[in-house]
Amino acid sequence: MRLDAIDLRILDAIQRDGRITKLALAEKVGLSPTPCWLRLRKLEKAGIITGYHARLALRRLAPVASVMVELTLANHRQSDFDRFERAVAAIPEIVACWAVGGGIDYILKIMAANIDAYQRLIDNLLNRDLGIERYFTYIVTKTVKEEPVLPVIDLLSPDAPGGE
Repeated sequence: MRLDAIDLRILDAIQRDGRITKLALAEKVGLSPTPCWLRLRKLEKAGIITGYHARLALRRLAPVASVMVELTLANHRQSDFDRFERAVAAIPEIVACWAVGGGIDYILKIMAANIDAYQRLIDNLLNRDLGIERYFTYIVTKTVKEEPVLPVIDLLSPDAPGGE
């Protein structure tokens, strides 16, 4: 799907305010409400917009441990990756998992009630025979930046490096 500048402005606006009214969105992107709404629906149907979410200040609810984990599997067959990824997908405390190239196979972001809960989660993964060869734990001591808004205009506009 080809996106134009208006589509990019729509995506930028709804990332910043998922509760924006259709009228306010139309005004923000410079369209009348009906064409703006039709474009928004088109972006949703194309799977570019996958949902609308609230951003929570979790630490205001309870103290939590944020942990980043580098992980390497012992074997690198597709079945090994599939088995590990299915296990990870079923664990709610693993809030992100990236398969990466280089010296490791995965980077995980884990949110746990505390360090003990994190270690129990890792012990459970190790006991499940998922082929984990080694892992390295990094405790997040301070969040410097965690931006939920993707820079779609900077990345995808024709003026961006690599753009049209």
